[in-house]
Amino acid sequence: MTNRILKKFHIALRNLSDKNKAFYEIYLLFRYIQFGVQSKAVNIKRFFRKHGVGGAKYKKLLDYKDKHKGERCFIIATGPSLTMEDLESLKDEKTISMNSICKLYDETDWRPTYFAVQDNFVFRNMQDILRAHKEVPVFISDNIWRRFRREKEWIEFPSDTKYHSYDILRQKYYAKFSDDAYDIVYDGYSIAYSCIELAVYMGFKEIYLLGADCTYLGEKEHFVDSGVEDRSRKYATPKLIVGYEEVKKYADSHGIKVYNATRGGVLEVFPRVKLEDVLKEKTRV
Repeated sequence: MTNRILKKFHIALRNLSDKNKAFYEIYLLFRYIQFGVQSKAVNIKRFFRKHGVGGAKYKKLLDYKDKHKGERCFIIATGPSLTMEDLESLKDEKTISMNSICKLYDETDWRPTYFAVQDNFVFRNMQDILRAHKEVPVFISDNIWRRFRREKEWIEFPSDTKYHSYDILRQKYYAKFSDDAYDIVYDGYSIAYSCIELAVYMGFKEIYLLGADCTYLGEKEHFVDSGVEDRSRKYATPKLIVGYEEVKKYADSHGIKVYNATRGGVLEVFPRVKLEDVLKEKTRV
C-alpha cells in the first residue's frame, strides 16, 4: 500500500514538475530522499552479506569467481552496427550478451556463453524467450521486480542502480566500478557496463566490446529492438562515455585490456580493433 501511494505521489509530482519550476525542485528533493533510502538499504544488505548473512540467493555467483581467469571474452551490446555475421563468427569464443539479443535465437545457431539483464521493462518483454532457452546461463539483477518469477538455473546478482540516480536528474554523471559481483554490481548507465563488471569478476583479462555504438541519433537505435522506449536517450551518449571512462580507469590500473571492436559509433575511450583481425589472434594480453 505504501509503495502504491509513493508511486502515485511520484507521478503527480513529476507531472507538475513538467509545468512548474518550483515543483521541479520539490520533485528533485523527493527523489533525492527516495534514492538515498534505497541506496542505503543496498549498502546495509552488503554489510550483512560481507559478514555471512543474507547472501543465499547470490550463492550461484561464487561458482563463477575467476572461472575464466586470464581468458578473453567479447561483450556484445545491441547497437545498430552489429551484424548477424558478427554473431556467427563468434561461435567459438566466450561471449556475454544482453537484452534483446535473445530475440535472434530462432535466426542463428550462435548463442552467447552468458546472457545478462537488469532492466525491469526489458525483462518483462524478454522473459518468455529466456525461460524457453535453458542452455544459456542467465545473469539477472536483483533490481528486477520481485513479481517476476526467477528460474532456479538463473544467477542473480546484487546491484546498486540508485547511488547516482539523484545526480542523473541534474545531468551530473559519474559511475563506480566493482570487481566483486557477489558484493555489488554498480550501474554504469547500461547493461553493457554491468557485463564488464561480471566479466572482470569471472577473471577475463582481455575484453572486446562489440555493438557498443553509444549513439542513438539514427533511425535505428538497436540491432534488434527490445520494445522498450528509453525516455532519456537524448542524454545517453554522455552518460555512456562517462561509464566507459570509469571502466578504462579500473582496467588500466588492474592489468585488464579492453578494446572496442564496434563498427563505427562514437566510443573512443578504448583502442579500436577490427573484429576480423582479433579473431585471427589467440590473445593480446
